[in-house]
Amino acid sequence: MEIFRILRAGPGDCQVFARIIQAVWSGLDKKEWFVADDEEYICRMLTTERGIGYKAVDENSGQAAGVFMAAIPGREAGNLGRDAGLGEEELPFVAHMDSVAVLARYRGHRLQYRLMQTAEADLKKAGFRYLMCTVHPDNHYSRNNIISQGYESVCVKEKYGGYVREIFLKRI
Repeated sequence: MEIFRILRAGPGDCQVFARIIQAVWSGLDKKEWFVADDEEYICRMLTTERGIGYKAVDENSGQAAGVFMAAIPGREAGNLGRDAGLGEEELPFVAHMDSVAVLARYRGHRLQYRLMQTAEADLKKAGFRYLMCTVHPDNHYSRNNIISQGYESVCVKEKYGGYVREIFLKRI
């Protein structure tokens, strides 16, 4: 039986995140469903106050099975709160549930859900009030996972250089 621990990631986890994200992206049939973060972006998120990361670790092997990052956009132009119609004064309270990737052999253990819930609890404690994320409208697994966690669709539009995404909001 596989048992997983959800751990807060640190600066030393940049390569682990990059490796897992790249492996997941490489295994996708529909690559447009997932915009894979590069190692530079990952390291910036894990080494600054612009993001936080978590990893699901297989207790038996000690291997990372999945990763999750939340980004803190502040008032930057790319803050998804703007897409949801939030006012300028609310933007500092928005966190992006940015990237989640679970290796294929570990799927089916609800790791995406567990990673997101751990981040959500920490973000709520830190004073964030709005969680936002994007998903390709045809990615039913991720879309259903997000909806089951209380996110509501606010719009569908092009993001990330031309990728169609459904934008979701959750008030916490």
